[in-house]
Amino acid sequence: MSDTPIRIKTISQFHTLRGLPKPKHPLISVINFEDMAPALESGKQSLIFDFYMISVKRDMNHKYRYGQQDYDFDEGVMFCMAPHQILSVIREEHGKNPSGWMMMIHPDFLWNTPMASAIRKYEFFDYSVNEALFLSEDEEIKIQQITENIKQEYQTNIDKFSQNIIISQLETLLNYSERFYQRQFITRHKAHHQFLEKLEALLNDYFERDDFKEKGLPSVQFLSDELNMSPQYMRSLLKTLTGQTTQQHIHEKVIEIAKEKLSTTELSISEIAYELGFEHSQSFSKLFKAKTDVSPLEFRKSFN
Repeated sequence: MSDTPIRIKTISQFHTLRGLPKPKHPLISVINFEDMAPALESGKQSLIFDFYMISVKRDMNHKYRYGQQDYDFDEGVMFCMAPHQILSVIREEHGKNPSGWMMMIHPDFLWNTPMASAIRKYEFFDYSVNEALFLSEDEEIKIQQITENIKQEYQTNIDKFSQNIIISQLETLLNYSERFYQRQFITRHKAHHQFLEKLEALLNDYFERDDFKEKGLPSVQFLSDELNMSPQYMRSLLKTLTGQTTQQHIHEKVIEIAKEKLSTTELSISEIAYELGFEHSQSFSKLFKAKTDVSPLEFRKSFN
């Protein structure tokens, strides 16, 4: 099977590709995976969708690769994709369809509604698949009910009220999904404790490298790549666990090291700024003052 991505521009095109009847509505569709024709080829296939996708899958005997991660869907999980992301599927020979469902929403359906811009605030559309949402039984029932309401609306009541009703239901579904993601952040204590430990070790290692002074402060993208998670997911997770964004967390680490150098060494402010990866000492002093309410020099004097 070719690894050249197949671009799927319309929902109708996807229906045709998977042997489904023509969609009831050209811009939104909910399908059950059991209704799709099984893929005839085994191997790897990459897909690019020009629409939003929300799905709940379980009982899969092939792997998905989304972002940088592989994921095996032995359990039922929910994940979301924004337009133009690449989804790679690795199918086993004689593979069967998973159970569950999939909702597709074309951006044109959201045009001229508040959701056209509001949908971008839901960061989980950019999470990679190992950061998928594990739903409890009650949560899955709630999501399923809303999805069925949307499906019933576009299948039976296409009139001037339909779009607003569906948009309202979609917003409710996304808000519940956001709540469930936050619940998952809070309840997975062990995994998140390990994440914070890894982040701390990564930052410590970075600032101990000989070449970091030339590279400057670690970027959010660098940290997310090293931790195998999307920048958006890392930001959400840190915000929940520490109340800080990733950038704020990096700055806190810089201030921690700066305080140690200011209080235990004779290095000048400029030398400390350079050792922390700042090209200009003024930038370092400005950040230090913003974080501590005192200048680096005032902080140092407090120890003398």
